[in-house]
Amino acid sequence: MKKIVILISGSGTNLQAIIKACENNIINGQIVAVISNKADAYGLKRAKNAHIPTALFERKHYQSNVEMDVAIGDFIAGLGADLIVLAGYMKILTAEFTQRFSGKILNIHPSLLPKFRGLNTYQQALDAGETEHGATVHFVNEQVDGGAVILQAKVPIFPEDSVADIEARVREQELQIYPLVVKWFVDDRLKEIDGKAYLDGQLLSPQGYAID
Repeated sequence: MKKIVILISGSGTNLQAIIKACENNIINGQIVAVISNKADAYGLKRAKNAHIPTALFERKHYQSNVEMDVAIGDFIAGLGADLIVLAGYMKILTAEFTQRFSGKILNIHPSLLPKFRGLNTYQQALDAGETEHGATVHFVNEQVDGGAVILQAKVPIFPEDSVADIEARVREQELQIYPLVVKWFVDDRLKEIDGKAYLDGQLLSPQGYAID
């Protein structure tokens, strides 16, 4: 059974979805730790309620981002983790960290990458007059939101929509697709090779696995 570490900064809704999938044996893996960079992250309570060990790494306790990421990396390595899942982890990882765990880090981003990297993606989509938005699960590399795309889910944007409307629609999709991709990884179906994503030995398109 593969060992999973999940990094969070906030409420942990995607964390909860992955916990549930593990508890229901949909994901044949064990979450061995939930790590937060915020002491007040509600996701820590979710982890404790599920009897999952937690760890807190705060930036103020380290001389640099690299030093902090080395400490987190050493902790993860000590657990023998096979997969690192970013679930609302709002701190940019250093290149040293992403290279150390290359091919073992997943992230979910609330946009249809490569559109709208970074923050405030829902407002960016509204400002751009987009008619659809969505979420992307991707491997993590040194470039922010720039790793190989694995799976995307699209939602419509209607003329009367607010940011909250779009966010709710996207979040519903996130809770479906993130556990699925984690399952693919722990079942050894999903791999990153030379910066590209492969599922069942087949190279995925730049937009990831096509579910339509």
